[in-house]
Amino acid sequence: MGHISAGSAKGTAALDGSVYVYVEDVRDEGVVPVLDRIAAYGLAGVTVAAAYHGARDVTPHGASRVTLRSDGVHFTPPADLFGALRLVPPVRAGADGEPLAALREATLDRGMALHGWTVFLHNVTLGLAHPEVTVHDCFGGRGFPADLCPAHPDVRLYAVALARAVARQGVDSVVAEALHYGAFSQGHQHERCFVALGPMDEFMFGLCFCEWCMRRAGDLGVRAEVAREECARIVGGVLDGDPPAQGEVTRAALTAYAGPDVVAYARARSETVTSLVSEVASAVSAEGSRLTFLDGTGHRKGYADGLPPAGLAAHDAWQLGVDLVALGDLVPSLGVFGYARDPARVADDVGAYRRSVGVDRELRVVLRPGLPDADSDDRLAAKVRAVKAAGGDAVDFFAYGLVPYSVLNRIPAALGRKP
Repeated sequence: MGHISAGSAKGTAALDGSVYVYVEDVRDEGVVPVLDRIAAYGLAGVTVAAAYHGARDVTPHGASRVTLRSDGVHFTPPADLFGALRLVPPVRAGADGEPLAALREATLDRGMALHGWTVFLHNVTLGLAHPEVTVHDCFGGRGFPADLCPAHPDVRLYAVALARAVARQGVDSVVAEALHYGAFSQGHQHERCFVALGPMDEFMFGLCFCEWCMRRAGDLGVRAEVAREECARIVGGVLDGDPPAQGEVTRAALTAYAGPDVVAYARARSETVTSLVSEVASAVSAEGSRLTFLDGTGHRKGYADGLPPAGLAAHDAWQLGVDLVALGDLVPSLGVFGYARDPARVADDVGAYRRSVGVDRELRVVLRPGLPDADSDDRLAAKVRAVKAAGGDAVDFFAYGLVPYSVLNRIPAALGRKP
């Protein structure tokens, strides 16, 4: 199914952008009221969570003011895609495909785009059931049940099948979240750490040293075992009481702190991610859709408070194994997070991404219309202007069910439209 252009919406031409929604939002309020609101904001599309992870969310205008979500997909996994695989996505209760089908029909009737938001490698349910496919730290531990390793062959087969399955729901694009390595701070639940780990210690603690990661790094000429030993020595020392490293994670700082083998090992992970994204993009294209790769770096840096540290997200993407220059040649669309209060910082981040991926790739920027990033109508409007000025092609707002209507109502004015 081809991509629906932003100008095809009925009535006044809608802007190329969307609102992120959950299936629970549609079930609670109905397809028509949800789409009526989003169309009134002046946006051309909806990005729906077709495959998501577990969460407990405060949902201000939901049927329940607190919504519990579990890992899983909102459709029946096709047998021809998953029948021979070890990893099969859990199916959400009552997920018979009807909510997605209803959304597809309704958006087609309105000339709106429907994007399939897909969380790939962040899945506690699969990680606990199959710990061998999760990240292994430098001590040989498997304390990352939510993080499926992108180097593991079974995980790669699962990612390709999941991409095809979501594309078959008739979406105009598959929005790929967590299709890269995770970070130490994105772990499990009820987490405790009473050791003062520095940013570089956390980074090394989060590196995967499973046999597949080490094998791929070794094939690129990296001394993988030396890197593992160095990480274990340094992180182990901090856990035993040594002072933690200070300062942000940069290649230069990491080289000085841990040595060139650790840096080489970390950089080698980009080949794993790039090749996986290439396979997923080809699979999505074969199903008649297209891939939007969502880089999680900006989310990791600014999610908690909208105050990301100094390093720009595009410059730090390598820490998740993301090679933006390489992906700019592979994917037609890149999504990034503008999770910063300061419009100037949003502009700097977007500009850096644009320079990295080139001018001929779609660049979509995810903004939060409310706290902690936007505390007023004016601030949100300033951030939208910053996105456009820095080279962003579309603005997607996160998320319909998580903020009050009064916050969502900021969107039209932020887009320069009359309420």
